[in-house]
Amino acid sequence: MKRYTCPMHLQVMKDEPGKCPICGMDLVPMGGSQKQSHSHHHHHHDTHSDHSNHSAGGYNKHEGHHTNDFLKRFWVSLILTGPILLLSEMIQNWLGFQISFPGDKYVLLALGVAIYIYGGMPFLKGMVGEVKAKAIGMMTLVAIAITVAFVYSVAVVFGLPGMDFFWELATLIVIMLLGHWLEMRSQMAASKALQSLVALLPNEVTVERNGEALKIKLEELKNGETVIIRPGEKIPADGVISGGNSSVNESMLTGESVPVKKQAGGKVIAGSINGDGMLKITATGVGKDSYLNKVINLVQEAQEAKSNTQNLADKVAKWLTFIAIAVGVGTFIYWFSSSGDLAFALERMVTVMVTACPHALGVAIPLVVAISTTLSATNGLLIRNRTAFETTRNLSTIIFDKTGTLTQGSHAVERVIPVTDEYTADDIIMYAAAVQQNSEHHIAKGVMTTLKERSLELWNSEDFQYMQGIGVQGVVNKKKVVAAGPNYFKANNLSMPEIPTEINQDAETVNFVLINDKVIGIITLADSIRQGSQEAIDELRKMNIKSFLLTGDNEHIAKAVSDKLGMDGFMANVLPHQKQEKVKEYQAAGEIVAMTGDGVNDAPALAQADVGIAVGSGTDVAAETADIILVNSDPRDVMKLVDFGKRTYKKMVQNLIWAVGYNVVAIPLAAGILYPNFVLSPAMGAVLMSVSTIVVAINASLLKLKPLK
Repeated sequence: MKRYTCPMHLQVMKDEPGKCPICGMDLVPMGGSQKQSHSHHHHHHDTHSDHSNHSAGGYNKHEGHHTNDFLKRFWVSLILTGPILLLSEMIQNWLGFQISFPGDKYVLLALGVAIYIYGGMPFLKGMVGEVKAKAIGMMTLVAIAITVAFVYSVAVVFGLPGMDFFWELATLIVIMLLGHWLEMRSQMAASKALQSLVALLPNEVTVERNGEALKIKLEELKNGETVIIRPGEKIPADGVISGGNSSVNESMLTGESVPVKKQAGGKVIAGSINGDGMLKITATGVGKDSYLNKVINLVQEAQEAKSNTQNLADKVAKWLTFIAIAVGVGTFIYWFSSSGDLAFALERMVTVMVTACPHALGVAIPLVVAISTTLSATNGLLIRNRTAFETTRNLSTIIFDKTGTLTQGSHAVERVIPVTDEYTADDIIMYAAAVQQNSEHHIAKGVMTTLKERSLELWNSEDFQYMQGIGVQGVVNKKKVVAAGPNYFKANNLSMPEIPTEINQDAETVNFVLINDKVIGIITLADSIRQGSQEAIDELRKMNIKSFLLTGDNEHIAKAVSDKLGMDGFMANVLPHQKQEKVKEYQAAGEIVAMTGDGVNDAPALAQADVGIAVGSGTDVAAETADIILVNSDPRDVMKLVDFGKRTYKKMVQNLIWAVGYNVVAIPLAAGILYPNFVLSPAMGAVLMSVSTIVVAINASLLKLKPLK
């Protein structure tokens, strides 16, 4: 389903296009299906294209159109303000000149009406929208303020004793329009990030049909087609390379700056950029199915989800609006009753309302959310659950699943040791591979990799049997072949064969190969520690976060890895269904726990943990139970995530403090607390209000991820 949002009021979400109830701006699509997001990309430079053409295609036009509308109203209002200032009695008194002619006050009235209606329209419309949406805020306050100033000034023209307010009204509207335009610009720049993800796809692709290379539009591409990607071109869909060698830059999706070498059989991701070689790929994930589109949808969902901090900001903004109206009315009553000066009392009331607009509060959090979600997505951290992401800053314990997270998990074959003269090392690999080929176990994968590396033949096997926790067996070349660990001998009450001393049993997994119940060789496999694991654990220690290793492997191996990395402890021989229990134990002891795992058997533990972090190997975005997915299986991303969680929260707090603190200072000044030494004019109040929002927007856009050394 497609969602639409207002670029200014990110909290407004609708399921169909329309106008924002708060500011009347056209709603724009968020991410969305490939076809639409693609067409959006297509229309970037085409301002005159038909409006009805693709809902998403109109995105930039509407948005720019609306922003420019504020700019246009600003210029017209500024031109009208000139003569208003010249004809205002107050300004003439200040500057010591005089311009008067019969009916001058009616000319002033006409100009005042023009600027109120033309310049004030966005605010008046906005007020109606806010009242209808029961979300009274910024627009309502500005509209009340300019209306009070306008009505009073008209009354003066028609005989009410006092001095008119038209010059205040004009300067106020001009400044509010300019401020609003600047604000929209800085906010759009900040929330454009999601669009930059959509723009990663090319408009056209070259496909091979009937032996010919044809250029077609991206939306016409189908799964299974062969795509030709020339050097420097963007990859249009997820796929498998069927020909060619190249290096591909995937940094915009994974944050990994070094281009990745790709050859036949390798996978590529839509949106990455081809290097200097020519590639042919078979498309497997087109449009909605592509990794990029899943990322866009995830980012979108995360941006839509309101977190606790956001709810707090919304509440505060609502209260500030009511406080501003109450203080404004109270200020008017105080000054009018104490001085009897209606004009001064009204001016104070108008200033309070304009100065106290809680707009900075309204954008303080949504902007940080929009920026942090997209920034993390382009750096390989996919946030699926905002609340869990906010919890990362309080983590006290992180549990790492060993295989595939802290270690390569590849279980590479270390040694092949023949026990009899009858069989060579290559024979041992071929027999082992023949029975292992039907197994998904990491030992099987290691053996199969070695078979490929040595270019050996893969034999057929029959009667395959998987013995849980022990090994595999089958019939190869009419011989009974077993590939199994030490448990096989215990289970069958056989005496354990001698293990050569050169094997380091703390770090190597030992696998025996038996033919017709006779050991013919030993294969050892070692799991190498991932690059970056050491740095990740060291950094976590600096952050006072405990790290524990969780593994189904034996105590020796678990201890070896845990000690080598200097972790706080380990849990070995843990079966998949016990992982969740282990997480519960830590939570029961009052720890805030993150679980980091790479897969299917970690799902219950990931769901149980306060923060579930899935280490995804790239394209499998659907790590359904995790709150956060690390696209690159780099353990340093865990600490990057914790650090980014802290930075994001810090930015939110800074923005909240700034937005609230500004009002605490500005409202009393506007009410006239320092009168007569200092009086804040309505125009100055408007300047302060706009500046405070712009400061919040700029502060949000300064959010950065900690770079890896």
